[in-house]
Amino acid sequence: MVDAVASFLQKFFFDFLALLLIVIIAIAIYDRFIQRKHQLLINYPFIGRFRYFFEAVREPFRQYFGNEEFYESRDKIDWVYDVAKNKSGFISFSPSQPQPNPKFLIQNANSPLNDDEVSDDFSVMFGEEREKPFVSKSIVGRSAMSDGAISPEGTRAFVRGAFEGEFPINSGEGSVTTNFFFTHRCKGKEDAAYLDIVSLGALHGFFYRITKLFGNRYMAINIARKMLLDPNEEETYIFDEEALVFFRPNWNAPLENFPKEVPEDMPDIIFQLSSGLYGARDKDGNFDEERYQKTMAFCRMTEIKLAQGAKQTGGKLVANKVTPAIAYYRGVEPYKNLYSPNRFPFAHSIEELFDFAARLQKLSQKPVGIKIVISSKKNFMEYAKEIKKRVLEDIPGVPDFITIDGGDGGSATAPLYLMDRVGLHVKDAVFIADSVLKELGVRDKLKLVASSKILTPDDVVITMCLGADFIQIARGFMLSAGCIRARMCSGEGSHQCPVGLATQDKKRRRSYLVYKQAQKVASYHKNLLKGVKTIMAVMGVKHKDQLTKEKISFIDKNGFIYENVNRYFEQKIEA
Repeated sequence: MVDAVASFLQKFFFDFLALLLIVIIAIAIYDRFIQRKHQLLINYPFIGRFRYFFEAVREPFRQYFGNEEFYESRDKIDWVYDVAKNKSGFISFSPSQPQPNPKFLIQNANSPLNDDEVSDDFSVMFGEEREKPFVSKSIVGRSAMSDGAISPEGTRAFVRGAFEGEFPINSGEGSVTTNFFFTHRCKGKEDAAYLDIVSLGALHGFFYRITKLFGNRYMAINIARKMLLDPNEEETYIFDEEALVFFRPNWNAPLENFPKEVPEDMPDIIFQLSSGLYGARDKDGNFDEERYQKTMAFCRMTEIKLAQGAKQTGGKLVANKVTPAIAYYRGVEPYKNLYSPNRFPFAHSIEELFDFAARLQKLSQKPVGIKIVISSKKNFMEYAKEIKKRVLEDIPGVPDFITIDGGDGGSATAPLYLMDRVGLHVKDAVFIADSVLKELGVRDKLKLVASSKILTPDDVVITMCLGADFIQIARGFMLSAGCIRARMCSGEGSHQCPVGLATQDKKRRRSYLVYKQAQKVASYHKNLLKGVKTIMAVMGVKHKDQLTKEKISFIDKNGFIYENVNRYFEQKIEA
């Protein structure tokens, strides 16, 4: 019996080798004499194909080999992954990749505090003068990521993570889609006034429970979705497991039907209004006041997007990502490239922009700010002077906050030739904005929000010491939600996110575990604030408002130390 098995395996092995050799010879003949697409394969038949294989896997596997080149340290990336899983994030002996000079240093106190002596108050108030100001419970929020650039499942994970973690979430320019209602629960007639609701009924409800029992939740919902909803609209609905209904906002319902206050079972959403006006436009693409007010029924404040670090052009969503659901949300045709204008339609001048901000403040009664990239002190001074003029002359339209994205801020779809060529590093930009606004005596009229390459608690503390009131993070939350940094986010050609987070490809999306990743998103935020408290304790600082420039130093690439960071920046920035 043993001899027979051994004989069979031996025969199978040699047959396999013979078949493999025949395939290799056939491919080599095809490459050398038949194909005329690749020059390399004519000279190096078959062997040359390894070049294309290694080229294909270079980016997805890049992060596993060599040192980190984008952030200061690979250890920062590992920290995010660890704390998202609620691990300690501690390391032994020393960093595997020490942060090089130049860098900012945190000044420790001679008599540090214990962590429990540091205030838990991380709240930030926006728009004190508005009828409905927004008080964020956290100094950290998830930065702008559009539903569309992110998969529906990814958006739901972020929404649930933000709701459970009690931190704000920026809608991104793709607007407030149905997926932002993931934590919302239907409450009968009250919600029916502004929602399209499709009930499972007794029979479909029975099949749903059976499928969920013997399969899983994802399978059961998808089968019910296929049975009950129009194929072209099925992904525009979200499922309420308690009420056993599918629902979506009915944007055609009368304005008076929409909630007067943001529902308590939704996260704090910052609505980003871009040059495409998605979520606030009519069928012809023009600004629609009533549509904007309907969107703001579910949002805490508005961010007018003028620029993003790596994307000074209008937002870009390639055709593969413009699914029927995304087309429905944005009011465009599906599967066509969606490129927004470079210039915001109400920003031909700073005066016009601020007048439009005043219009939004009046319509929403909520805070309104702008998102910019700063290229120079002179560049920002134009905004600051207009702010001062409006303050002195009591003209409406002073933004309630300014979001500053660094020149190295990210985008999954941006021209290579603009990346790192437009805009200052976020720390330089925040310092300029804070200093200029103080110089003109209007710093107390608005909040500064910083975004770009902020990952770990030390990044948060240093950026706040330089003048930021609030931090928006994109990559850190992406990593916590399962991103492996394969750099396949664009959706163009073979570029499809392998984990299902930043793709509209249904096969890859199917593997994304919404509830698990939502927990990791919330854990990252929790441990981020926990780390901030630890640093504040070491600094001897009891409250976040005590984080000032005097609490940090700077060491340049030559080892020279600047205990007065103002002096360092004055030498660095010649206005």
